[in-house]
Amino acid sequence: MIKSYINKIKANITIYSTQKTSNILDGTYKSIYKGRSMNFEDLREYVIGDNVKDIDWKASARTNTILIKRFIAEKKHNILFVMDSGRKMLADTPKKESKKEVALITAGTVAYLANKNGDYVGAIYNKNNSIEYFPFKSDLYNIESILSHYDNSVELEDKDEDTINKSLEYVCKHIKRRCIIFVITDLDGMDKVKEDTLKKIAMRHDILFVNIKDAYMSEENIYDIENSEYIPKLLLKDPKILELEKQERKKIQTAANKKLKKCRATVETIEQEKEVPQKIIELLERHRNGNNR
Repeated sequence: MIKSYINKIKANITIYSTQKTSNILDGTYKSIYKGRSMNFEDLREYVIGDNVKDIDWKASARTNTILIKRFIAEKKHNILFVMDSGRKMLADTPKKESKKEVALITAGTVAYLANKNGDYVGAIYNKNNSIEYFPFKSDLYNIESILSHYDNSVELEDKDEDTINKSLEYVCKHIKRRCIIFVITDLDGMDKVKEDTLKKIAMRHDILFVNIKDAYMSEENIYDIENSEYIPKLLLKDPKILELEKQERKKIQTAANKKLKKCRATVETIEQEKEVPQKIIELLERHRNGNNR
């Protein structure tokens, strides 16, 4: 049964029905498939004008007839979500929304649109130092399964904060098909991603980062997930500390953007659910145009 995830995402996308959201996956990616697809279809007899590189010499020898290989053109994308499942995703955005919920809506929106386009969707995240991998499929039940499992995997007790690196290293070692990878994390995750790992992935895949923005320490009752305690109000109301926090974030953001740009990764920041469709449009358009800002 399709649960509330898909229904909520469909309702959110409907708001943007007058824009090009419904066709967001049609031609908005830069091409990662160059030349002939490597998906073998069948053999047929050689005719003048065929490329000699396509000749299957073993099959030709067995039949005493020159045969060439035919291939199916690749027309579908493989969309892979690499999702940050660290307990930091239980924190809030500046709009007082759960980072995990914003991440779910973001992944679900792209996945739903990919499904409408006939693309294949898969996902990877790290739970308690173990990789959870959802193979590529093309149906809404697969998307629902990915979202519900991720929802139940972000736990306060899971203290592993290197989830994105471990997931991306898994991609390097095990994902051989070419993909469009959406990495959904936060500023800390972008900061901790290893440049060498990104470079390896960029050689084969397209990479798009979604930064789920953290709330600032300027509100009351801010809970420090890292240390499992509330931050003293004295610190929260200190304008100097807030300014230092903003400066430090800007420094980290600049360094992270520079690193991702070197690896041809496009980045977009999201802080609330209602802006997800528009932000996805902007992310894909900038990626298509090679604007990795």
